[in-house]
This record gives sequence, C-alpha cells and structure tokens, in this order.
Amino acid sequence: MRALDGLTLGVAEGEIYGLLGPNGAGKTTAVSIMSTLMAPTAGQLTVLGDNALQKRSRIRRHIGLAPQEIALYEALSARENLSYFGRMYGLKGAALQERVAACLDAVGLTPQADQRVGVFSGGMKRRANLAAAIIHAPRLLFLDEPTVGVDAQSRALIMDLLTGLKGDGTAMVYTTHTMEEAEALCDTVAIMDAGRIIVEGPPAHLIADHPEADSLGGLFLQLTGRTLRD
Repeated sequence: MRALDGLTLGVAEGEIYGLLGPNGAGKTTAVSIMSTLMAPTAGQLTVLGDNALQKRSRIRRHIGLAPQEIALYEALSARENLSYFGRMYGLKGAALQERVAACLDAVGLTPQADQRVGVFSGGMKRRANLAAAIIHAPRLLFLDEPTVGVDAQSRALIMDLLTGLKGDGTAMVYTTHTMEEAEALCDTVAIMDAGRIIVEGPPAHLIADHPEADSLGGLFLQLTGRTLRD
C-alpha cells in the first residue's frame, strides 16, 4: 500500500500552503519527503531549485522543520536548545546570540529562556519547537500541526509569527486539523486522502466552487467523509 500516490504540489516564495487530510491521509509522510527526512520510492523532488535526491545537504541548510513531535532536548534550557541548533546551521558568536534572542522573543519565551524545556507547559514546548525551526531564518519552512494542544493565546502568537514570516518571503507547508486556521492563514490548501490530493486551490475559491459546502470544514467532510479514522 502506498502512503502517497501521484502527489504533485508546488509552493511559491511567500506562500503558505495548507496540506489537509484525515488521519492516515499521508500528510506527515509528504512533509517528511519534502523536508528530505525520507526518500521517495518514485518520482522527482525539487526543493529550492535543487534535486533533493542529489543535493540533500545543501537543501537542508535553507529549510526548517517544526515536527508534530517536539524535537527538543528537555534537559537543556530553551536558550541552550536554540544555541545548539543554531550552531548546527553555522551560526556562532554574536550573530548566534542575537538570533537566539530574537527567536525567543518572537515566540514569547524570553522570560523563560534559561528554564529547562522539560518543565515547560505543552504550549511553551510547542512555541520553543517553532523557534528551533526558524533559528537559521530558513527560506522554506515545514510545519506539521504547529498549534496542536496550545491555548488561544499561543495559537494567536503563532499565527501572527507565521504571517510575519510570510511577509518576509518565507514559503511554508502547513498541516493542520483545524479548518478555521487553514481558511484564515493559507493562500492555497490541498485536501488529500489515501495519499492523493482531491482538490487544491485558495480556500475561498474551493468553497465557492462547492456551493453545498458553506465552509472549508464542510467541504473537507464532504470530500473525505464522516467515517472515523484511526
């Protein structure tokens, strides 16, 4: 069984591309392949103009990934985590310190910068996870459910931060189960199921093209059904 089947998509500079689908649709697999963590078994993958199967190391210097699972060292502080990841991308000295401070401020964690991540709340960990993904100012950012489990305040901060990154020209691939987020944030959304994209386009256009659905959430259920997924 294929996790992805004939998936084709493109993301432009400064575009937020929403990848939507029920559990098991293939969203995380798609993000893993596009972010070069997993090699495709067939097809082509071009990231930032380079063949991802041949130039993986070069591509990774310019992409960021905020995975669904928190990818931080809980025994280290938020500042230590960001410093570690920043050094991995070649930052050092004053430039590293300035970038760490800027990212901590961007996610509202400056007061907790020197606390261990292990004592953070779920929302604080989620924001620190995002800060680690943008420490090197990536040109392309992959976000796998970046607001799962956060409160309204953290969600608003994350939405504002992503909108600012979009304004700076950062391209983003964004997965979420929250249709309202996708409708408000994404320039383009693709609804996928069973490894295939069913429809793709600006949220308002997709809703207009399906008058029986009065929202993106309604369209999602219409296309993917109401059967519960594992």
